[in-house]
Amino acid sequence: MAHVRRMDRQGGRMDARDRLIVALYAQLKAERETRETLEWAIRNGAVSQEVLEAIATDPVPVVTSEDIASVEKIIALDEGRKTNRN
Repeated sequence: MAHVRRMDRQGGRMDARDRLIVALYAQLKAERETRETLEWAIRNGAVSQEVLEAIATDPVPVVTSEDIASVEKIIALDEGRKTNRN
């Protein structure tokens, strides 16, 4: 795929646009996990009205450098698998 951006093979680094995509992916994943946990808690009656109100007004958590590093590792492993198949 000509339009797919590649990591710098020498330094193993991604450019700014790729890092942004990774950060947004990590944030989306964290938000989905939070929503799934909240849905489970609501279904099982584990959350009071006050807690729901607090959660609704709480800001969305920020993506950490650990999140980005984890996603970069997954991408690198996936790239390695693709390279080994060829």
